[in-house]
Amino acid sequence: MVRAVPPGAATAPGRRERKKLATRAAVREAALRLALRHGVANVTVEQIATEADIAVRTFFNHFGSKEEAIVAAAAAGAEALIAEFRARPRTEPVLRALRQAVLAVLDRDDEATRACIRAMWLITRSPSLVPHQLGVLAAQERALADAITERLGPRAAGGVYPRLCAATALTALRVALHDWLQHATGPDATPPVADLRDRVDRVIAELAAGLDRPAPAAR
Repeated sequence: MVRAVPPGAATAPGRRERKKLATRAAVREAALRLALRHGVANVTVEQIATEADIAVRTFFNHFGSKEEAIVAAAAAGAEALIAEFRARPRTEPVLRALRQAVLAVLDRDDEATRACIRAMWLITRSPSLVPHQLGVLAAQERALADAITERLGPRAAGGVYPRLCAATALTALRVALHDWLQHATGPDATPPVADLRDRVDRVIAELAAGLDRPAPAAR
């Protein structure tokens, strides 16, 4: 008897898909490592392929350019955030669940989280990466909006709230991360993570309080 898979349930990837994901991870790690070591402008696709021990053709099966491969580490960090958000109890309000998801990712302090921070540090100092980051951000907003819609149920489907909340929240988190990284002297010489946690709390609190502010009183 074949059991039906519940809607939205994750299925374990097969061997071929696991190999594909592992290759993609190896390429993005190699791209980030070389870009941090030599600078974005001084890295070639051929060097990345050699570092990842793959053919150049294989590189282009996963990424369209070296810049896309470099910013992929930041995209992986966002995917982890959205996965944590989906795992939060459905009884939590959206912003509280998002805050807890961010803190859960930061508390991991694993290589994926550190790679994401290194990639964001590099992006803040490499204008050539910004256009490629925009495409990643758009995909992140769509994914988070879908997760918010699932959390709120049918009443949110088709409405503007999930998209508006996703875009605003991710922008707020980028502001917090960007301000924190301004005090970093290198990709592995960042301020204490506790400072980033405080910044996340502040931007989430600002969103929860509402962005409208009264005009200053006329003198």
